[in-house]
Amino acid sequence: MAELQVKQNISDSKAMRWGALFVVAFTMMAAYYVNDVMAPLKTMLGQELKWESSDFGLFTGAYSFLNVFFLMLIWGGLILDRFGIRFTGKLSAILMVGGTLLEYYALTSLQGNAGVINGYRMDVYIASVGYSIFGVGAEVAGITVTKIIAKWFRGKEMATAMGVQVALARIGSQAGYAVAIPMARAIGLTSPLFLGLILLGGGLIAFFIFSVLDKKLDRQLAEVKISNGKENDDKFSFADVRSIISNPGFWLIAVLCVLFYSCVFPFQKFASELMITKYHISEYIAGTIAGLPALGALFLTPIFGGMIDRRGKAASIMVLGSLMLIFVHCIYAIPVIETSWVAVLLMIVLGIAFSLVPSAMWPSVAKIFPIKQLGTAYALIFWIQNIGLFGVPVLIGNVLDDYCIIGTIVDNNGKETYLYDYTLPMCIFTGIACLSLIVAFMLKRADKVYGYGLEDANIQGAK
Repeated sequence: MAELQVKQNISDSKAMRWGALFVVAFTMMAAYYVNDVMAPLKTMLGQELKWESSDFGLFTGAYSFLNVFFLMLIWGGLILDRFGIRFTGKLSAILMVGGTLLEYYALTSLQGNAGVINGYRMDVYIASVGYSIFGVGAEVAGITVTKIIAKWFRGKEMATAMGVQVALARIGSQAGYAVAIPMARAIGLTSPLFLGLILLGGGLIAFFIFSVLDKKLDRQLAEVKISNGKENDDKFSFADVRSIISNPGFWLIAVLCVLFYSCVFPFQKFASELMITKYHISEYIAGTIAGLPALGALFLTPIFGGMIDRRGKAASIMVLGSLMLIFVHCIYAIPVIETSWVAVLLMIVLGIAFSLVPSAMWPSVAKIFPIKQLGTAYALIFWIQNIGLFGVPVLIGNVLDDYCIIGTIVDNNGKETYLYDYTLPMCIFTGIACLSLIVAFMLKRADKVYGYGLEDANIQGAK
């Protein structure tokens, strides 16, 4: 009888669980668009608003400031496990809309404002505050959607579902990179961000739609638990935090996460300018090329997720992805290689690595921890990741301004900006990638010692 009730859950319907995924994935598409849309505009920000690389580095790093120093992401994970995915999802979407609105206000109404706040120009400071609020919402939304997938796809196509969600999010990311410069040149500097604000409004509506489906699923699951005498078996307690941080697998996944993503997201923020200045690629397509990893993830992440679901080998795949990172950044660091097709090829390889590692990493967390701890586990991992997403862009921006200025360039309108040599920043990225490889090998060894099952298939009964 209990088994009959389980079969009646809406998550057991393939159409319903995938439909629920696509609804919340739209919110993440909008979030990734807003997160990346300003990156290709670095040079234009310098030309029109007189932002320096250190200003841009501060703005980019601000995404993670509140998450890192005020522990907002950890609190978000605790809220997620205590109050559920519906409440947390809507809250995170509201934060994203509010933060983006403040960022848009700073870039439109405070242009040319001579005021200074805490030693920073007012427009830079307020835009950074808005981006930081957005960052809280985006990261909490990320762990919320990840827990949604773990809930709706447990014992089913979980890695595939996570891969599809990542792929759909990359559509937003690629769109941001692709449209930013052409749209800004045609309409105005802040027009790409305004489009993102509209998309986030749609993402907020999407979470309200999902909440209706998830509430129905909870009613069905509650009925099954009561019938089996397990009404209170999955409630989170704060004692679970100690259980999470005492698990060696947590620390290895978390450190690998921060090292891997520090070689991808911060690099992409500066990649458009690298394409223009070193590889002499037109600014109208430089953003598209910088976004190629997102485009690759769009097609490859679901494929790799399906492979892991059926064949496993997640730990080995994380080792392979780290090796690919080292190769990409090492070649970018070589000064004499300035051929445009090499730059494009390396971005494609980075896209493959960017597809492999998330496909393996995020489902692995769901194997190490029970579902009642997942929100907090993901939050703690994302918090550690955000340390890198804050520190690395600030580091790279300051390194560029302090050590890498080699001249100036003047555009057709007579606007002057600095010309940078990216050799030293790329060496820094290469060093971080080497550290990620070491941690990936340590994780693979830990999997054998502690029996996490990371090399096993996700789909029950698959060979």
